[in-house]
Amino acid sequence: MATAASSHPQTPAIDPEKLNALLGRAVQDMGAALQAPLVLIGDRLGLYRAMSDGVHLTPAELARRTNTSERYLREWLNANAAGHFVEYDAATDTYFMTPEETLALASDDTPIHLPGFYYLLASLMKDEEKLTEIYRTGKGMGWHEHEKGLFEGTERFFRPTYLASLVSSWIPALNGVEEKLKAGARVADIGCGHGASTLLMAQSYPASQFFGFDYHPQSIEKARERAAAAGVADRVKFEAAPAKSFPGKNYDLVAFFDCLHDMGDPVGAARHVREALAPDGTWMIVEPFAHDDTAANLTPVGRIYYSASATVCVPCSLSQEVGLGLGAQAGPARIQEVVRAGGFARFCTVAETPFNLVFEVKEEDGECPDSVRDW
Repeated sequence: MATAASSHPQTPAIDPEKLNALLGRAVQDMGAALQAPLVLIGDRLGLYRAMSDGVHLTPAELARRTNTSERYLREWLNANAAGHFVEYDAATDTYFMTPEETLALASDDTPIHLPGFYYLLASLMKDEEKLTEIYRTGKGMGWHEHEKGLFEGTERFFRPTYLASLVSSWIPALNGVEEKLKAGARVADIGCGHGASTLLMAQSYPASQFFGFDYHPQSIEKARERAAAAGVADRVKFEAAPAKSFPGKNYDLVAFFDCLHDMGDPVGAARHVREALAPDGTWMIVEPFAHDDTAANLTPVGRIYYSASATVCVPCSLSQEVGLGLGAQAGPARIQEVVRAGGFARFCTVAETPFNLVFEVKEEDGECPDSVRDW
């Protein structure tokens, strides 16, 4: 017969080293989380840009440069110095930015630009109550239902990668596509958002015509403004349309940038792409980098993508018809299943970065390049 003492489960022994390691990671996360709004403030007020010349400044001098409050800037500078986003010179009691910090924080049109992520993060924090509720109910939350900072933040987060890789390596990796674009092709960019990828391609291939589609009307309005400002509105047209019914035929290239996994019915979208492509046309799919094995994705990059998936991508998919819920870490094998179900025979991985995988999809089967894996 069990005694009263033995009827209660024993408290597991605590390993002090493991506990301290957990607390150490938590302290790092706390500091990063609390600094996040300061990065946003620094971007909005031009504080990083004002320090981009590398000159050593006192808080008062930075305040004069930016027409802001010296007392607040003293705390802002110290927080950024503790996070190594700016540097502190103890000998002169001044602050400055290194060329590397300037590249990452104070320059907009570069392959590295960190502030955009913080707009995205701020939007998700504002949406926390909505997200908590859908976790209770299992309902979805559409892209359009998020706080507006998500739209700007997403563009600014992904645009540096496109600047670094799209024209220089991703398009050249596609069989015969770059030649078509240089000669004059028809291109559809699906889920184009504010048009960063569309405009970059249009500026790089002036002989081609580009059509950007997104179901979110407000994003399309912003994309049109940017096309006009870039002077390419005569060759770039933006229109609000879903991925399963965007207009037009005989596209030489259809591109999906970081959006297939957000769709409720990606198989339906794949079928429509097949109908819209020209003979020998190419579908380029850019997706977040992921392995098929969950354990292999439990990395710092995987942490970012799983968190984004849990707050944006899966809720977006579940808000739509079918609600497949691929998620941002679906992996190549799962993407291949969608592509095959949509009627395509060829599926090749043609490029990868630490943040993205690039797939070439065609209706007719064929050999993939030897240098990449045929999933």
